[in-house]
Amino acid sequence: MLKSISAWAFDPARPLNEVFALAKENGFPAVEVAIAEDGPITPQSTEDDCKRILEQAEKVGVVIPSMASGGGWSLPISCTDEATRRKGIDFIASSLRVAKWLNLDTILVVPGGVAADFIDGFKRAPYDVAYKNAKAALQELVPVANETQVSIGIENVWNKFLLSPLEMRQFIDDLNCDYAGSYFDVGNVIQTGFPEQWIRILGKRIKKVHFKDFKESVGTLDGFCDLLDGDVDYAEVMKALREIGYDGPVTAEFFTCENDLPKISEAMDKILSM
Repeated sequence: MLKSISAWAFDPARPLNEVFALAKENGFPAVEVAIAEDGPITPQSTEDDCKRILEQAEKVGVVIPSMASGGGWSLPISCTDEATRRKGIDFIASSLRVAKWLNLDTILVVPGGVAADFIDGFKRAPYDVAYKNAKAALQELVPVANETQVSIGIENVWNKFLLSPLEMRQFIDDLNCDYAGSYFDVGNVIQTGFPEQWIRILGKRIKKVHFKDFKESVGTLDGFCDLLDGDVDYAEVMKALREIGYDGPVTAEFFTCENDLPKISEAMDKILSM
C-alpha cells in the first residue's frame, strides 16, 4: 500500500511545491491534493495548471494518488434547495474533469447528509429526501465519471447519513457504475461501528482509504487523536484491507499540523507493517 498524507495537514498558505517537498522530507512518497473554491486547485483550474502541478510533484519525487474536497458540506447534493444542489453537482463534475488532468483515478465526495451539527449553516434534509436527492445527483454525474474515467469516492462522514456498511454498499450498487465507490475513512465509523467490518462488507467497492484515529469515550470532534492513540484496531484494519485485496494508497488525514509530520509518518510506518 502507498503511504500518503493529506495536503490539508500543511499550512494552507504553503505553495504545493513546498507541500510536496516537506511531505517527501518526512517520509511520505504521496500527497493527496484538495480542490476548493479558493486555493491552488479549484473548479476553474485548467489543463495547463494541472500539468504544472504534476511537474512540481515529479520534480520533488512524490506522486498524487487522489483528490479530496470539502465542497459537499457547503454545497450538499442532498439538500432541498435546488440551486444549492445544482451548484454541488456542477462542483463535482468540474472536480472530475480537473482530476482527469491530474491523472487521478478517484475524487473524494461528501454526499451531503441529513445534518452536520459542526458545520455552521449546513443545509439539512430529512433522511429519505437526502437519500433520494443524493442518489439522483450522483446518477446524473455517472456519465461524467464514465467519460473522465475518474471514480466518485463517496466518503463515510459525520452526516447522520449512510450509517451502516450495508446501506453504503446498496447506495453504491444502485448507481450501477464502475466509477462509483467508497472513499473509506477508518476513523469516522468508530462511533457507530467497526472499520474492519465495513472494509469486508464494502470489499472491492473501496477506491481509496483515509487513516485517522478516534477516542470513542470522548464522542465529539475532540475525540479525533493521533494515530494509534485511539480505538481503531489497526491490526484488524490492515488484515481486512489485505483480505479484500486492497493495495492502493492509504492517506493520513490531518489538518494544519506540520510539526506533527514526523510522528504521523512514524505511526503510518507502524500501521503498514502490521
